[in-house]
Amino acid sequence: MARPPLLTLSGIELGFGGKPLFEGVELAISKGERAALVGRNGAGKSTLMKLVAGMIDPDEGDVWMQPGSVVAFVAQEPDFSRHATLLDFTAQGIENVHRAEAELTEAGLDPGADPMTLSGGQQRRAAIARGFAHDPDILLMDEPTNHLDIHAIERLEGRLNGFRGAVLIVSHDRRFLERVSTNSLWLRQGKVLKSPTGYADFEDWAEKVEEEEAKALARLQTQLKDEKRWLARGVTARRKRNQGRLERLREMRREHAERRAALLGARAGADLSAAAGDSQSRKVIEARHVSKAFERDDETITICRDLTMLVLRGDRIGLVGPNGVGKTTLLRLLLGETQADEGRVKVSKAVRIAYLDQTRESLRPKDTLWETLAPNGGDTIMVQGRPRHVAGYAKQFLFDPNQLHQPVAALSGGERNRLTLAVALAEASDLLVLDEPTNDLDMQTLDMLEDMLANYEGTLLLVSHDRAFLDATVTSCLVPRGNGEWVQTAGGWSDAVEQVPGLGEAREKPAQKSVKTPKPARAKPSSPARKLSFKDAHRLKELDSQLPALRAKISELEAEISDPDAYARDPAEFNAKAEELDRLRDSLSAMEDEWLEIEERREMLEG
Repeated sequence: MARPPLLTLSGIELGFGGKPLFEGVELAISKGERAALVGRNGAGKSTLMKLVAGMIDPDEGDVWMQPGSVVAFVAQEPDFSRHATLLDFTAQGIENVHRAEAELTEAGLDPGADPMTLSGGQQRRAAIARGFAHDPDILLMDEPTNHLDIHAIERLEGRLNGFRGAVLIVSHDRRFLERVSTNSLWLRQGKVLKSPTGYADFEDWAEKVEEEEAKALARLQTQLKDEKRWLARGVTARRKRNQGRLERLREMRREHAERRAALLGARAGADLSAAAGDSQSRKVIEARHVSKAFERDDETITICRDLTMLVLRGDRIGLVGPNGVGKTTLLRLLLGETQADEGRVKVSKAVRIAYLDQTRESLRPKDTLWETLAPNGGDTIMVQGRPRHVAGYAKQFLFDPNQLHQPVAALSGGERNRLTLAVALAEASDLLVLDEPTNDLDMQTLDMLEDMLANYEGTLLLVSHDRAFLDATVTSCLVPRGNGEWVQTAGGWSDAVEQVPGLGEAREKPAQKSVKTPKPARAKPSSPARKLSFKDAHRLKELDSQLPALRAKISELEAEISDPDAYARDPAEFNAKAEELDRLRDSLSAMEDEWLEIEERREMLEG
């Protein structure tokens, strides 16, 4: 029996000047529904969420909720600046403070911590804890999986699947939506269409919707042009393209499995360089008995131990595992950027590497988008060896022509990510290295990226927590087993879960930490340390006081240079502020790394 709605939207219209964003939106959500809000970039998903949350009012129409309903909104970028502690942030507007404290503890967070000193993943967990602490009837979540590792995402899936209220979710993580949603809301052409089933069936349902529309238009002797269909969403064309991409990936996985089998048969325990026919000419990276560990005061952090592997031309390898396990460090080891403690890594001298790093530090804030894409001038750039017009290539990454002359410093985080991605994918390369490329990307950009990678003829090394993206792009995964051991599995993430027991359920410990064994000559019976050294404790206190001020200054500068007229008013002042912003961002990154190192030591010492 159908349940009465908790929330209804009736005749909603909303515009911000020009063409209305919503026209006659009708929507009802009942208790127990977990709806995935889907739509192209700029369709108004976040705006609709804010309207439901009561943060903005519609121009026309009514928003109705059952009397007494509690709404909680987990924002994509929560504001921690006005809160001294995590408990202050989480308990805002809540009578039962103990519930907020319990939620933080469950999330593995210290209620007394300064929220401005937390990592992105910790801040995301705090925002989610705050949402659940309100014990809401309606829970709104905007990109809740950003900065979470796979195991944290899976725990959130379990929590949502047991949630009794209604949930409205905007997310680029398709696997997450498939696992938690009971239906989909398609925001399209100013209206909302509701599917009867979850996001796993969205493609088939959306294709049927478009087919029925096409038939209706045909009866009116109107042809549905390809460009208009794509602007609406392009599901049919996308589905056909996805099928071709999937078949290509399956073929690559078959080839990969056959090649690995041939190598293993040829090696029979022998030297890697003697394996399988022409493998010598096809080798991109060869790692032999590689070990790496970091010494920090009285502990050893092991990244890898006795790792031997071969990366051949055409391989597509995904590095997976929880935050802190050492994926980025391992990536740098394989590229020869970090020196191994033992063993050796040999990277082919002929290989051309394009590297998209996690920090996106390759962008220069003062350059415009045009200058970033075409640093040598002109209006044409080479994309994988083929000429493309700058504006056309930028449009492929969802940049409007009027953005091409804006400075990079004025871009949002998601836009900077897209731009870095555009630069990396344009480079002629034999080895493409992508470290967390899906952060802050919408589904359109993800789909475009998967298409480009499907047609990429070189070798791919990929670090990602996006399970659907891994399944769609890689032919094998490098998985941590603990104690610095890594194992390579065939296929994508779903295949790795089947091959490595416990990978999908239990959280892998971060890079192993152990107390160093004292030298025998100095060994003395003593009680283990239970607190930080005076030096570390003093430095941690300094960082706790300095980081909020530094973040506030960065936010202030970002607001000043994001003004579209700032550069025209005073180019010299703009350039000076952009340089200062770049310097402060570097300082912030270094200070956050230092804070995290000391905090990890404190947590380990306190047990």
